[in-house]
Amino acid sequence: MKILLAPDKFRDSLDAQQVCQAMTEGIAMVSSEIEVVSLPMADGGEGTLDLLLWYSGGKKIKIKVSDPLGRIIEAEYGISANGKTAFIEMATASGLRLLTQEERNPLITSTFGTGELIKSAIETGVENIILGIGGSATNDAGIGMAHALGWHFLDDKGQELVPIGENLVKIKNIIPPPAPDGMAIVVACDVTNPLYGENGAAYIYAPQKGANIAMVKQLDAGLQNISAIIEKDFEKNIASVAGTGAAGGLGFGAMFFLNAELKEGVKLLMDLCDFDEKLKDVNLIITGEGKIDGQTLQGKLIKGITHRANKFNIPIAAICGTLDVSPKELQEIGINYATSILNRPMNLDDALKYGYEGVQNATFYLVNLLYNSMSDL
Repeated sequence: MKILLAPDKFRDSLDAQQVCQAMTEGIAMVSSEIEVVSLPMADGGEGTLDLLLWYSGGKKIKIKVSDPLGRIIEAEYGISANGKTAFIEMATASGLRLLTQEERNPLITSTFGTGELIKSAIETGVENIILGIGGSATNDAGIGMAHALGWHFLDDKGQELVPIGENLVKIKNIIPPPAPDGMAIVVACDVTNPLYGENGAAYIYAPQKGANIAMVKQLDAGLQNISAIIEKDFEKNIASVAGTGAAGGLGFGAMFFLNAELKEGVKLLMDLCDFDEKLKDVNLIITGEGKIDGQTLQGKLIKGITHRANKFNIPIAAICGTLDVSPKELQEIGINYATSILNRPMNLDDALKYGYEGVQNATFYLVNLLYNSMSDL
């Protein structure tokens, strides 16, 4: 029997590598004869940087940058072992986790620090950049990032605007820097939302970043404004492209300001680790993440894995902390079996501490049943 492990992290409890280790130990309790292939995954959000470095054998570089509110912090990015590719996770500079609950306000946060990371990476001489854009605290369409790279945004009086969300609606003119050298930039994107509208960046994601309904309407109007200006002055109509609404519109900003390609984060990682090649002779795939819910159906990690694996007719099981979808929804995304690791009532702190043991036990129960069933045939 050969099992491939391809889980995401369990947020605040286990990173993806630790989930793989717990699953491996659970399988070992069943039989030492079961072959296990571990391919920890991420969807472009937090944890992506570490996995990209893990797969590429790269190293981290630490620099001082601005956090979402402009305070100086230490952040990091990665460089591949051959020095040709930089791996940047925007959440390390512009992430929601950098702010307290009281500080969250997408009207005044900025992706400027992400731009500083990109600028530093370019100065090292890399040829390619992979940018993960999940977990943002921002809704500025990437104008903060662009400003750090030399772009300027002016109001109707020709005055320069601070590159934050509330000023998107005030932009009347965009001044680009001198044409940069050509560089291949790929954005690892974990959602498929357009830039604006009822399914766009502001309406879907700004509330969890601290926005009330009035703020959401203002931010959405700003996203519409910058899209209209770019369409009029630069003949670029990209606001409806899937993923442009990711990270408060940073997907849109990366496409326009960086000429980047948007790619689902999980697909990027699967290509990097030769996922399809690793599927040879696999009898079962076990994936998982902290919570399987409605967002899992919207282009995130598990859906990406099932889409690829179902082509090979390999059954897929999912192990998670919280299971909040119906059996019908699981079937729709190609999952054959799913279970929560929680085996008794417990509070959040206890559940997080139980993560490793819970994953280990849930994996054992699943594989023990299948292995013994196969042995009896």
